[in-house]
Amino acid sequence: MSVDIIMMNSTGEGSPKVVVAKPSPEKLISGNAVTQTWNHYTGEDDRLHCGIWESAKGKVNVHYDEWEFCHFIQGEAILTSENGNSWTLSKGDAFIIPAGFKGTWDTIRKVKKHYVILMPKANA
Repeated sequence: MSVDIIMMNSTGEGSPKVVVAKPSPEKLISGNAVTQTWNHYTGEDDRLHCGIWESAKGKVNVHYDEWEFCHFIQGEAILTSENGNSWTLSKGDAFIIPAGFKGTWDTIRKVKKHYVILMPKANA
């Protein structure tokens, strides 16, 4: 069986449809934090998602039920955990946000990142 690779481009031929989203009012702290997502792959019984994500300036409350690997292509953001630990992330940085992380995501300069998300298993 032959399998092809999946190119991850947000524009041009073969790019997926963009999904634009605004944070809910209860999550938005400042700015507008409008996001765009180009999901390039979904698999593993809809648990695995890979693509490109972009966010305008803004600060939001976050609570991750899923694991996420991120690699910044551009921009700058500050992630702060609920216990006060803080990380300033920018172009070239790669990191994992573990399931259970709670805190804030503050986009300082428009962020564009690659993501790989693994959703939790459904309860049997």
